[in-house]
Amino acid sequence: MKILLSLAIGYTSFLVGQTLVMATPAPVNSTINQIKKVSFNPPPAPASEPPPGGRVRGGAKRGLCPSVQPQLTALVPYTEDTPTVTNVWGLTTEAHPTLMFYMPYAHNVAYPTEFVLQDQESNSIYQTAIALPAKPGIIRISVPQNITLAVNKRYRWFLTVDCDPQKDSPPTYVEGVIKRVTLNKKVTEKLKTATPLQRFDIYLQNGIWHEALKTLSQLHQENPKDQEIKVQWQNLLTSIRLEDVASQPLLPSEP
Repeated sequence: MKILLSLAIGYTSFLVGQTLVMATPAPVNSTINQIKKVSFNPPPAPASEPPPGGRVRGGAKRGLCPSVQPQLTALVPYTEDTPTVTNVWGLTTEAHPTLMFYMPYAHNVAYPTEFVLQDQESNSIYQTAIALPAKPGIIRISVPQNITLAVNKRYRWFLTVDCDPQKDSPPTYVEGVIKRVTLNKKVTEKLKTATPLQRFDIYLQNGIWHEALKTLSQLHQENPKDQEIKVQWQNLLTSIRLEDVASQPLLPSEP
């Protein structure tokens, strides 16, 4: 009788243990929940300088470009001061920075596309044709080595797509301002020994948009299955209200 009682108690304990294990659900998206949410708060444009102006979306009403979603988009922070005034601008620390855009058109349509960079006096200092990619996605355009951005100077950029071969109507375009600044010595020293994710965080904390975006995009492209980097990429673009392009493919090389 004692043996039977012992067996019964042991079996009951086993069932209780199994029930507890089965009743404890496996963590769902536990990794995602633990990821630090990143966001970019752009520093205000200096009051002593004229408003940057600009255009973050290409739109579908200009020229003969077909209606697409997402539209041609500059991956740059922007503010909408009034319904008709938009300011598009970002900081860089590089003499030859990289800008990024979502390009909704592919090379099969053969629309002439051009990137233009102007100095503060509106002189064109760099102008180049851009080959459309094999498929829609996020492209990179870098300022070449023979063009050096001066510190504390503003430069205006344009990316235009001309869908009207007869040029009877204006091209669709995006436009904004980029300004090169320097970081203090302490931050610069940290960057020298930081990992790529740490560099991204440093740029983020110091309001340096173009290098923050470039660093994270490279990590995302090199580690497409890394859930943390993917979530941070989506959070970064969502924080500047460009969540509709966050899921678009990062194209492998500059056009």
